[in-house]
Amino acid sequence: MSLSPLGALRHTGSLFAMALDVLRTLPRRPFQIREFIQQAWFIASVTILPTALVSIPFGAVIALQIGSLTRQLGAQSFAGAASVLAVLREASPIVTALLIAGAGGTAICSDLGARKIREEIDAMQVLGIDPIHRLVVPRVLATMLVAVLLNGLVSVVGVAGGYFFNVIMQDGTPGAYLASFTTLAQLSDLWAAELKALVFGAIAATVASYKGLTAKGGPKGVGDAVNQSVVITFMLLFVTNFVMTAVYFQVVPQRG
Repeated sequence: MSLSPLGALRHTGSLFAMALDVLRTLPRRPFQIREFIQQAWFIASVTILPTALVSIPFGAVIALQIGSLTRQLGAQSFAGAASVLAVLREASPIVTALLIAGAGGTAICSDLGARKIREEIDAMQVLGIDPIHRLVVPRVLATMLVAVLLNGLVSVVGVAGGYFFNVIMQDGTPGAYLASFTTLAQLSDLWAAELKALVFGAIAATVASYKGLTAKGGPKGVGDAVNQSVVITFMLLFVTNFVMTAVYFQVVPQRG
């Protein structure tokens, strides 16, 4: 990737143009159902275990920090509510996004990059096969589906980990922890988190596909494309997360 402002602007425009091509190609038939299922299974297989393992310390750190803070304020009964709110709103989508981009996105980028340097993509275009429709759309949809499902897994594991560390390590009250779940959190928080995961999955897959399809320079170029896709995805994810969170706070009334 060029470091000049003009080169960066050109790559940014190409990335957004590809995202629009993906949206335009979504309704096209026939839908590549076999490719979609294979990619969804593959992405889930490489991300589900790391995601579950990473979500445990996330939930633990949140529970320990909030448990200590509520004890200092004399509001131990709200430890469960605050922990669930933190895990549900922010920790779950962020953990899901990082693992989807770091594991699933790199796999997508390396696969498409290898096809590119072997000139398989050029051969498909010569045969009149659209790589966006045949390869990119199934991967984007599969990543979005897996991201939504992983977000639910992270939420469950994070809340369970927070319960364990709050009750066992900080001598919290199990009944008070469970009873305070709905004090601050609401169903719209879960829907917002799932929407975040859906958008994050689309961003990760689109960036990975773009870098894979534009890779050049042999195996080294594929490796560079994988590294660049992870960095670009992380930057876009954090910016998107900030924007979506700000909009959510303006649209949905919060419980007091």
